[in-house]
Amino acid sequence: MLSGFKKFLMRGNVVELAIAVVIGAAFTAIVNSFVKDVLTPLIAAIGGQPDFSGLTLRIGAGEIRYGLFLNALIAFLMVAAVIYFLVVRPYERISARFAAREGATHRECPECLSEIPSAAVRCAQCTASVTPVL
Repeated sequence: MLSGFKKFLMRGNVVELAIAVVIGAAFTAIVNSFVKDVLTPLIAAIGGQPDFSGLTLRIGAGEIRYGLFLNALIAFLMVAAVIYFLVVRPYERISARFAAREGATHRECPECLSEIPSAAVRCAQCTASVTPVL
């Protein structure tokens, strides 16, 4: 019974998932701190108001606290922007760079436009001499 549980825990996907959760939690703290401690004060310096939580609208006996919604919306947009510009964009660029290196195994012959291996020095279709791409 315990050996099966041990095998389950030692499977690659369980360990990878646990690592991802821990790294994700740590990264969340970093992004939230960046937004709260760096970006929000910059917006406050530019706009003059760092916190919108006091903004309310009274309708009869009810109170609509739209300032809290604005705070949440601005925080979400800032976190999304930080994730996009500091994680997603760099990751896409790095992935594209590696994919271009790995994916270029064939190319077109400049004479007959048939597909030839990148390292070929002569086209198999038209026998034209081509410069190899390494």
